[in-house]
Amino acid sequence: MTRVLAVPLALLAFHSAAQPLSAQRRAELTGRSWHAGCPVGLSQLRVLTVTHWGFDRRIHTGQLIVNQDAVAPLRRVFRRFYELRFPIRRMSLIDAYGSPTSRARDPDNTAAFSCRQAVKSPCPRSRATGHWSQHAYGRAIDINPIENPYVGCGRTRTRASVPYLDRSRLRRGMVTPAAVQAFRSVGWGWGGDWTSVKDYMHFSATGH
Repeated sequence: MTRVLAVPLALLAFHSAAQPLSAQRRAELTGRSWHAGCPVGLSQLRVLTVTHWGFDRRIHTGQLIVNQDAVAPLRRVFRRFYELRFPIRRMSLIDAYGSPTSRARDPDNTAAFSCRQAVKSPCPRSRATGHWSQHAYGRAIDINPIENPYVGCGRTRTRASVPYLDRSRLRRGMVTPAAVQAFRSVGWGWGGDWTSVKDYMHFSATGH
C-alpha cells in the first residue's frame, strides 16, 4: 500500500516580503550596479523576496531588487506565477550583482534593478538609445534570460539562447501567454510585443 505523506499547507503557500536595502547591500551595489546620478536613490529600492517554482519542479526562495512602488504589483505577479507553477531557473541577488569575493554572474538569472542605459539592439550597427533603461528605475524585470532572448534581425547576443529564437515550440522557462497576462493584469508591458526588436525576457511598468 502506498503511503502518502501529508504536507502542511503553509509550506506550499506562496510567501513574499519586502525590506529596505541593508547597509551591507547598499555597499555592495554602490560603484557597480548603482552610482551617483542614477535616476533613483538607494532609499527608494527594496529587496523583494518571493517563493517560486524552479526548473527542478521544487519550491525555491528568490530575491529581486525593485523600486518601492513596484513591490505590490510584482507580489501579485509572482503569486500568479506560483499558482501557474511557472518555472524560474534562478532569482538570486548574488548571481545578479556578484559579491565582494566573486564578480561572477549567472546569465540565466532573473533580475530587476540595474542602473544602466537601455541596451542597444542585436542588429548590426545598432546604437544605444542614450536613455535610461526601466531597470535603472527598478521598474523592469528580465525573466529567464537564456530561454527568453533579446532578438533583433533574427539574432541574439547569447549563444545559449540561439535554440530559443524559435518561439513556435514552448519549452520549460519560456514566457507563456499566462505569464504575459499576469504582468498585464498589473499594467506592465512585455518586450515580446515590440515591433522592430523582441525582448522576450523583459517586462516593465511602462512597456519600454
